[in-house]
Amino acid sequence: MTAETAGPVPPSAIIDAHAHLWNRHRTPQPWIDPEAMQPIDRDFAVADLAAMQDACGIDGAVLVQSAHSIAETAELLGLIDGARVRGVVGWVDLAGDVAATVGSLGGRGAGLVGIRHLAHQDPDDEALLRPERAPGITTLGDLGLALDLVLRPEQLGQAVRLAESHATTLVLDHLGNPPFGSDAWADWARDLTALAGHQHVLAKVSGLGPLDPTACTADGLRPAVDLALEAFGPDRLLFGTDWPVVWLRGDAPQWAGAAQTLLDGLSSTDRAAVMGGNASRVYRLAEVRPVADS
Repeated sequence: MTAETAGPVPPSAIIDAHAHLWNRHRTPQPWIDPEAMQPIDRDFAVADLAAMQDACGIDGAVLVQSAHSIAETAELLGLIDGARVRGVVGWVDLAGDVAATVGSLGGRGAGLVGIRHLAHQDPDDEALLRPERAPGITTLGDLGLALDLVLRPEQLGQAVRLAESHATTLVLDHLGNPPFGSDAWADWARDLTALAGHQHVLAKVSGLGPLDPTACTADGLRPAVDLALEAFGPDRLLFGTDWPVVWLRGDAPQWAGAAQTLLDGLSSTDRAAVMGGNASRVYRLAEVRPVADS
């Protein structure tokens, strides 16, 4: 495929807003416990992604970084084909020269649609709130890029402070990892609702299966998804599989089926927005110019 603009994503297309690929030789994944996480203790390539998409009826995906690595981000960008892979949420050093680094990666046109810092793993518990990262987060907004937030439930209050101090579009991964069956549920619900009060914040209905003690069932996941629908509305929620991490409890087709069930109460227009339209709009996928062979 030549370097041409991909064009609009069809309104009915299902876009997975959160999938991963990794080659552990090039991008180590030290967080994977070989015993506790055996289903994902291997490499995952585009062919594996394609098989999952076919099984779930998914039309395309946004790949999300798994390491603080410019090399990984560049590698993922090289996989964009305008079909299986539509864009990349990568990594840059938010305390560095963000504009220059994004430019070196080709920017939005090359498929870089957002940036993520692994705040839930950072030894600095409030890494995203540090003054040295504030200019970089502002620059993301100036460049039309979103900042994905991957946080532990107890860090959601920080996301509220971030939303108060920055106009950059923020996308909360995995609904902030709701603590199913925990005494922390009320705090998570309070903070999620407060975060949703900021109109430039969206959230991904993704990554919930491994958190659900009922093994990724619609009934088990309903309290979190219903709260998210009430707080954000269907115009600010994005469907994602969090594949292959979803394999830690259930699988991608099971999760996709549960998600569709949880959205049954929506109109067909609102359901299409959550399942793909919002990802296309927020990540501006129509502006991506795929360069990889299709």
